[in-house]
Amino acid sequence: MSEAAREWLESLRPGGVRALFDTLPGLLYFAKDTEFRIMSGNRAFAQRCGFSTVSEMIGRSDLEIFPLELAEKYREDDRKVMESGEGMIGIVELFPNSIGEPEWFVTDKIPLFTRTGEVAGVCGTVRSYEGARAELQPYLDLLPATDYLKHNYAEKVSMNSLARMVGMSVRQMERRFRAAFKLSPSRYIQRLRILKACDLLVSSNLQVTEIALELGFYDHSAFSKKFSELMGMSPRAYRKRHSQSRGGHEGG
Repeated sequence: MSEAAREWLESLRPGGVRALFDTLPGLLYFAKDTEFRIMSGNRAFAQRCGFSTVSEMIGRSDLEIFPLELAEKYREDDRKVMESGEGMIGIVELFPNSIGEPEWFVTDKIPLFTRTGEVAGVCGTVRSYEGARAELQPYLDLLPATDYLKHNYAEKVSMNSLARMVGMSVRQMERRFRAAFKLSPSRYIQRLRILKACDLLVSSNLQVTEIALELGFYDHSAFSKKFSELMGMSPRAYRKRHSQSRGGHEGG
């Protein structure tokens, strides 16, 4: 870490980064010391543990909060993380849900260190396994289509073919795309083409017209219009800006 980065981090007010965890829906955050006592956490974690505020749970251990068989499992994992100095990511385990019943959750834990490099404890996040899967499901339902488009965005794509890939009607597939990506399938394809165009403008010597044709646009004009609409500048202006910043070439 550079000296400037270290000085900046040390200048931050304590707790500033932690506040982010209070804004993330469905995410529980905690931190414990080497005595396995909870020393920090977000409101969602405190409430899941049965407390009204975060301050009420500070200093308590899992053995005081959870059923013995769950608390012992949590403590054993905490001990492994602190003794090894390495994180445990993607632990699928039972954790009380909002009504106190054990449910499958995914836990990530990493060690905490003092400024002198000694282990200071462990921190982690807990999120519902079912909830995480539910959040991803809209994207998983469209995965065959998005995978296909990732490799074939320059080709003329049939909406009927995309719909068949995901086992939906065209109307249903378009509705799912808008819900998941806030874009129609056609706009999604255009975004992929423009993103690739950005890469080619900076990394290649291809002329703008060559890039337009390679990415499936009818001509230079159609490409420039769409590029300007999405990027706020012409392809040539984009290439010039990034060529200057990287000390690279400037194509036509």
